[in-house]
Amino acid sequence: MAATSLLPKSLSPFLTNHQPSFPATHFIKVSFLKPADQNHCSKRQNIHTVHAKKKNPWLDPFDDGEDPNMEYGSLFADGKQEEDPRPPDNPKNPYGFLKFPMGFNVEIAPLALKVRGDVRRCCCVISGGVYENLLFFPVIQLLKDRYPGVQVDVVTSARGKQTYELNKNVRWATVYDPDDYFPEPAEYTDMVGLLKNRYYDMVLSTKLAGLGHGAFLFMTTARDRVSYVYPNVNAAGAGLFLSETFVPDSTNLSDGGYNMYHQMADWLGRPFRSVPRHPVLPLKVSLSRKVKEAVELKYRNAGAEKGKYIVIHGIKSDSKASMQSRGDTDSLLPIHVWAEIASGLRGIKPVFVIPHEKEREDVEDAVGEYASIIFITTPGQLAALINDSAGLIATNTAAIQLANAREKPSIALFSSEEKGKLFIPNAVEKNCVVVSSKTGKLIDIDVQAVKNAFTIFSASFALV
Repeated sequence: MAATSLLPKSLSPFLTNHQPSFPATHFIKVSFLKPADQNHCSKRQNIHTVHAKKKNPWLDPFDDGEDPNMEYGSLFADGKQEEDPRPPDNPKNPYGFLKFPMGFNVEIAPLALKVRGDVRRCCCVISGGVYENLLFFPVIQLLKDRYPGVQVDVVTSARGKQTYELNKNVRWATVYDPDDYFPEPAEYTDMVGLLKNRYYDMVLSTKLAGLGHGAFLFMTTARDRVSYVYPNVNAAGAGLFLSETFVPDSTNLSDGGYNMYHQMADWLGRPFRSVPRHPVLPLKVSLSRKVKEAVELKYRNAGAEKGKYIVIHGIKSDSKASMQSRGDTDSLLPIHVWAEIASGLRGIKPVFVIPHEKEREDVEDAVGEYASIIFITTPGQLAALINDSAGLIATNTAAIQLANAREKPSIALFSSEEKGKLFIPNAVEKNCVVVSSKTGKLIDIDVQAVKNAFTIFSASFALV
């Protein structure tokens, strides 16, 4: 009573009225001016139970999430976002027109776009090479399903950019290695300006962010900045620049295998008001006619026929085109082991894929002068080669994921059983046989066990 008596007369009705006649959802609750009662404590507890996870504890430690008593009118429409109502871009201009900054043309980009969290343009900064970018395809498909009409761009390394000839959902793929700890200042500032001038609504990053990478994402001026952060002290300060953060289990995100991006996919597919949870679809890739024709000419010159050869991928080499995963560095076999495995094939031709021309002579010495050898470095050509084959025998490279995406029978060789379960979950459903080493080293794999798995190709042989 002593506290309330000290209030000015003009403020006491406003502060003591529990049900104002106008919406007061955005006013600060001056709780220390009111006597602490049981109803106030129970209300705070209910809010915490409904919204257990804060949006970002780094930005506002007192943020309890969205008010459960908020009423939404026509401005806060439910459901998915609509297609972009703006006129089409000028096809003769690579930069188009009418790409105004957010809020400049309110009649075309309404306020509800920002209030509802609609995403018209999204940029994905993807760390890693071919393997990591390939496994990001289901997340891109989830973006297209969750936000109809969204334009997805990608920023990744030079090797990773080659993957996006297999993805029709990506508009632009820009080369910039996010894993470079000491980039050139000119390249760094140019990339910041490039991303800023595209006016993205959302930026997703799979690079573990510290203070530096968090500041890089912040300078893009995107509304939503979502990224993985380090699971240790290196993440200090990164949350100040990010809207949403994910903490992986280890400092190498690729250790998570096929589902390495499950935290980001779970957040993107979350239910929102009347929009149900979006499932993560399996990996799919698309092939162009030009790539198929170019690859068909290659394997015909090598002496193979369509549907009558087995692709062998994973020959040991120091080339960057081996398409290994950073989560499994022990995933290549020397050529003499592959020669022993290929000797068990009957009635079908093995085709050896080399990542560099310097490996051709070693393959000819181990297998024979008339062996079918194809030099392929891009994931698009490798996918086309697997698509026209009867099956695949490979170690843990991108080839095994491409075979599963094209629904081809395959045999996958792993250094351990745990790696096989991580990178190929539900192998039986994908028509894939996993053969793992007993010692934890890929070089000690049982060749006879691999030959026994050749029965998976029997159905393909019968169709030929």
